[in-house]
Amino acid sequence: MKVTVIVEKASDGRYSCYAEEEFDGFGLAGYGDTVAEAKLDLEICRLEMQQLEAEKGNVVPQMDFVYKYDIQSFFNCFPYLNVSKVAERAGINAAQMRQYTCGAAHPGQKQYEKIRNAMKGIAEELSAATF
Repeated sequence: MKVTVIVEKASDGRYSCYAEEEFDGFGLAGYGDTVAEAKLDLEICRLEMQQLEAEKGNVVPQMDFVYKYDIQSFFNCFPYLNVSKVAERAGINAAQMRQYTCGAAHPGQKQYEKIRNAMKGIAEELSAATF
């Protein structure tokens, strides 16, 4: 079962992950100082829920998480991406992009689309590359 997980940076500077889907009797969420910590906490939550549900005689389906990030969380999760080069590829001013990644500014829908399309292009190029 594919489960969409929203990954966001909160106003307190921590990161949260939560399942977009609702489950009967439980929810899935994780929190941490980094995206990696929040994802790990989410996985622990999933395992605990499976165990609790098993004790009740219920079966929790196998879950494959699909992550949906805000801009800050995305660049925290993938710090090896060069923000300036992604901005250049998206046609966004690099200084403005850095403001998005640190939370000083928030992109509008048009800017999100530019970034999304740039990342899609990068992903396609990487998946086609071999050594």
